[in-house]
Amino acid sequence: MKKGLLFFAVFWTLSITAQTNIASTNTLKEVVISSSRINLALRDNDRSITIISKEQIEHSAAPTVVDVLQQVAGIDIRRRGMAGMQADLYIRGGSFDQTLLLIDGVKLDDAQTGHHTLNFALPVEVIERIEIVKGPAARIFGLNAFTGAINIVTKSATKKDQRLSVASGSYQQYAAQLTLAKNASNHELLSHVSFNTSEGYRYNTDFDNAQAFIKAKWNKSTQAPLTFMAMFSDRQFGANGFYALPSYADQYEETQASLLALSTVFNKGKWLLKPRIYWRRGQDEYIFVRDNPSIYRNLHITHKVGAALDASFYGDLGETGIGIDLAKVSISSNNLGDRSRFVTTLFAEHRFAMANDRLTFTPGIAVTNYTDFGTQLFPGLDLGYSLNEDLRLYGNIGVTYRIPTFTDLYYSDRTTVGNENLEVEEALSQELGMRYMTAKTRFSVAAFHRGAKNLIDYIRPSEEDRFQATNIREVNTYGVEFEWQQQFSLLNTPQQLTLGYTYLNDDVDAVNLALSRYTINSLRHHLTANYRVNLSKNVHASVVYKLAQRPLQDQYTVVDASVQWQLKDVQLAFYANNIFNARYSESNLVPMPLGNGLLTARFNF
Repeated sequence: MKKGLLFFAVFWTLSITAQTNIASTNTLKEVVISSSRINLALRDNDRSITIISKEQIEHSAAPTVVDVLQQVAGIDIRRRGMAGMQADLYIRGGSFDQTLLLIDGVKLDDAQTGHHTLNFALPVEVIERIEIVKGPAARIFGLNAFTGAINIVTKSATKKDQRLSVASGSYQQYAAQLTLAKNASNHELLSHVSFNTSEGYRYNTDFDNAQAFIKAKWNKSTQAPLTFMAMFSDRQFGANGFYALPSYADQYEETQASLLALSTVFNKGKWLLKPRIYWRRGQDEYIFVRDNPSIYRNLHITHKVGAALDASFYGDLGETGIGIDLAKVSISSNNLGDRSRFVTTLFAEHRFAMANDRLTFTPGIAVTNYTDFGTQLFPGLDLGYSLNEDLRLYGNIGVTYRIPTFTDLYYSDRTTVGNENLEVEEALSQELGMRYMTAKTRFSVAAFHRGAKNLIDYIRPSEEDRFQATNIREVNTYGVEFEWQQQFSLLNTPQQLTLGYTYLNDDVDAVNLALSRYTINSLRHHLTANYRVNLSKNVHASVVYKLAQRPLQDQYTVVDASVQWQLKDVQLAFYANNIFNARYSESNLVPMPLGNGLLTARFNF
């Protein structure tokens, strides 16, 4: 795509007179982190937390959650194609098996593999905000929150979210979406359905995606409102070089992701109770040669049925949070067999406040029992001190963990074999940070260390042997990151500049790379910049810059841009990706698309 697109996105929009303001950073200070048991506003939290608001999502014009998350430093999204196709989620150098995704607090870990985590990512049209917790979070969330967690908070139904969208873009991409909403005095309903298809940007990268979402709430005016949520995602796509050797061009895959959840909230005096039940289903069919499934085919179906109760109590000595999470997870697979485990997790923490609530410390622990891995203890401690209402210093330390997936334990093919004797991955993590937030400025900086042991790699004794899952890695990860968001005016035009940078250094014990399948290849340098301008109540634009450098790859930069125009109930949005035609790959040497664009028309009604 021509370089002129960038100048069109920036200089054309700068010629318009501004009449509106960019949403104030100050409002984020009061946002309560909904995934915590102890209800705390962002300004009072003692962890590295990033919040992406619905306004930021809408103004970015990003078509998927994957595109939104790629704009956050420290979040490493490794895609295998356009439209967020088959992307893996990494946080602060952890693997895709060491990160956790939640929707409205429901944990979506997959017993087969974390590779399918982002199959559950919701359409941006139904998202209220995204809460990103970086660093050890096992004592808060339990399983898989080894290096961090992301909680997607869904919207409540409002008439302004009722819309029809159609889109067309590069590589014969076509999309349609319909969102309906109803908000009455005692109940509400939000529903969404979408379809997206493309012939692909190279051989065998075509896809057909479909999503559906529904959220209903009853008894809104009572002390126990009832919320029902359901989502379904179906993806069918050519997987040219997605797995194994990049030369395997005829691979094909179909995945399904389903979720049902029912929850409520009780206020009983000083107690706040949040019970929920849920069912999560995943399905993955992989075919090595698309037109000949008989050569090699895998079919995995996973289930997670769970019930959880989170409670908090506010007393004279501070606030206490407790919780219990019960889950039965299972898999039926032609390769991994029929497997299951039962997981019981107990959580407890207490927040002590002193010096007029300026000094706080929060000890906590998670105790988890697995029917196949026994009982594990994961303590942690958060500390914080507010120098004033805008500036807070914080630190935390905690033990974090991950149990092997069923793939790690039981997978077998001609080149790879699992290991039923694998041990739990463990780490001790520490972090020190500072957060400064005013009406126009948001700044945070943190330094962190993670000492991990028993990390799982696939090793072979010689080049003639199969790779076998083995607890061999010990990795010390050191890092520093900062985020800065500044709102200002230029030529009477409101502007917003967001910068983020993460530096990671993995001190890895030596492993013969010729005999090791996985190498630690985290983003050593990750710089993101987002320049956004509101130019009138009808027009705004943004430019996003991303720089990435891994130890085993050359540095690359990608620039995206967008322009949005609103006229009454009609909005036109143009999103341009990789406008300077950078040549790069994010996973398995799969080349990413060159410059491409998507034009979307939205009609509110």
